[in-house]
Amino acid sequence: MTDFSEQMHTFPANSPLQLLENPFPELVNIRLFLKRDDLLHPLVSGNKCRKLKYNLLAAREQKFTTLLTFGGAYSNHLYATAAAGQEFGFRTIGVVRGEELAKVVRNKTLLACEAYGMQLHFISRTEYRRKDEPDFLADLLHQFGPCYVLPEGGTNALAIRGTAEILPEIIDQLGDKPDYVCCPVGTGGTLAGLAQSTADGMNVLGFLSLNATEFHLPISGNDIARCQLETAYSFGGYAKTTPELLRFIQSFDRKTGVLLEQVYTGKMLYGIYDLALKGYFKTGATVVAVHTGGLQGRSEALNLQSKS
Repeated sequence: MTDFSEQMHTFPANSPLQLLENPFPELVNIRLFLKRDDLLHPLVSGNKCRKLKYNLLAAREQKFTTLLTFGGAYSNHLYATAAAGQEFGFRTIGVVRGEELAKVVRNKTLLACEAYGMQLHFISRTEYRRKDEPDFLADLLHQFGPCYVLPEGGTNALAIRGTAEILPEIIDQLGDKPDYVCCPVGTGGTLAGLAQSTADGMNVLGFLSLNATEFHLPISGNDIARCQLETAYSFGGYAKTTPELLRFIQSFDRKTGVLLEQVYTGKMLYGIYDLALKGYFKTGATVVAVHTGGLQGRSEALNLQSKS
């Protein structure tokens, strides 16, 4: 069994920070950098690498050999947990929202999970809403045996400890504080880490990828005051998209050579572009966007368009 702590040296010390020249369909008056967390690890995708880092260390220290977690059909967290399990010697179980998905052809994310050895357990959406209830968790552990339980999206205190390391890296790479740092928001773990480590004079923006009624920010007190949640760029909700968003991502791909996906990063970059056009950012502002990976969930329509 591979020892995660011994393998930590295989992770880059940090991810690259890339200046993007004229990445949008129209010129905007900001200086945009992309924090390339999509390049942190070849298998464990993007910000999920940071979220899993301290959780995997804790699981190993507590002598667990199995990870159990939760997610939807397009969950980057399920994918990353499955990949990390294969990489570092953990058995993995994914509890998937939607029992009907067991009877249809798997999408790329779920196929990859199974290829990495994850056992998928499909449950109804009604059952899934009970995922945080002690009795429901006890039933799962009775069924599958002792497991280190990771919440949906991987967001817990140890995950936020990992994502809080992003902003100090950015400041070190820039040699200064950015005016704005932006990230996509699913469960809010990355936004929480950025809020926790921000400094005076900085603005933290989170771009929600699902409907606002489905979201509860996992932070409180002073950290809430340090960040702003943009809810106007969900494009209909989690894993939903529009032709306009797909065209924007295709243009971004061509101009920068950086691939985005439509579930998280595409929505964030579109939001930054739209806000810049509306004059939200001060002229010449330094804006850093965190690329959170998840390219296994990239729409096949985007891949076909990129080849055309």
